[in-house]
Amino acid sequence: MDFFNVISVDEVKKILSNNFKNMKIETEIVNILECEGRVLSNDIVSKFNVPEFNRSTVDGYAIKSKESHGCSECMPTFLDIVGEVSMGESASGDIKSGECMYVPTGGMIPNSSDAVIMIEHAEKLDEFTIAIHKPTSTGENVVYKGDDIKKDQIVIKKGKKLNSQDIGVLAALGVNEIEVYRTIKFTVISTGDEIIDLDEDLEFGKIRDINGYAICSLIKKLGGVVVKKSIVKDDYNLLREEVQFGIDNSDIVLLSGGSSVGTRDFTHDVINSFNGQGVLVHGVALKPGKPTIIGECENKVVIGLPGHPVSAIIVFKIFIEHLVNEILEINENKYLIDAIINQNLHSSPGKKTYQMVSLEEIDNKYYATPIFGKSSMITLLSKACGYVIIDENCEGLYKKEKVKVHLL
Repeated sequence: MDFFNVISVDEVKKILSNNFKNMKIETEIVNILECEGRVLSNDIVSKFNVPEFNRSTVDGYAIKSKESHGCSECMPTFLDIVGEVSMGESASGDIKSGECMYVPTGGMIPNSSDAVIMIEHAEKLDEFTIAIHKPTSTGENVVYKGDDIKKDQIVIKKGKKLNSQDIGVLAALGVNEIEVYRTIKFTVISTGDEIIDLDEDLEFGKIRDINGYAICSLIKKLGGVVVKKSIVKDDYNLLREEVQFGIDNSDIVLLSGGSSVGTRDFTHDVINSFNGQGVLVHGVALKPGKPTIIGECENKVVIGLPGHPVSAIIVFKIFIEHLVNEILEINENKYLIDAIINQNLHSSPGKKTYQMVSLEEIDNKYYATPIFGKSSMITLLSKACGYVIIDENCEGLYKKEKVKVHLL
């Protein structure tokens, strides 16, 4: 691989897919109370219908819908009450022409009925008779057997990152345990003589480890786990030792800083020192994020992120999220918002530009405001809601142009 031979974002994604898409991630069985945010490794197929019986969606009276045709406030239909359905019990018996049966919300309706008249539209004249003042149609206020989920139907597809709604569905199906992919493990290494941790004294010329903490947070949001977070000085042997730990104990090793062409940037040489293909990518036609390194060491992914915070986060969002989604076959959509850019925005020719923006909602429309500043500026992180992408072949965006904002 040529040193700093920049390639396009799409080419980098192809290289990641070709080399790591088939990385083996084991599966495990977990209780549904522990599966929030985990990725499903097999389709969930229903073994029965949901609901398993025809049921009412309102408090009212199960009837034959044709009995109500033509009725009104002036000319009600009179029906005999022949019973009542209790919650959790089967509807006993059928109703005949001229009859009805009281059913609570969620209760089973008799097989011979095809509609439920809301209690608000029925006047109870005595213990045995009601008057209906509103006509109903077949299926009104009724959920039929299998309307929600049919037997043998795929309810949740493989690759779904499970949320609270999914857990509710699993509970409805009587599923107590499911098979999910093992959590992807990360090692995060911040490099540089100037980098210090939060509990160290801030001396003149030193910088807090912003990237390490921001990246760990992104990993957690992505559903991964950080095996180790460390800070390494600009020393080849120390860095190689930490990368070796990451290779031995995690799936993906992330290095922050040390990816440019300075005399003390050792990431390139360290990656090439391990068995494997070594450096696959060094340099991306991307703003910000050009000095990105991607390598393969002993069948593990090693990625050198730029040292500037905004660049590191952008690269993580573009490539690491993409890679994890490919490995776990995650099929969910990206979080995008339609917005209007509220000022002209220039791009860098030949580079795909990722511009941080803030969002404001005015009259039910979102407006995106570019946040300008160098990628090393910390305030860009706190002010931004997301970013817009400007293609490398585009000169920029015009004010009032519609854009897609990728949420952070």
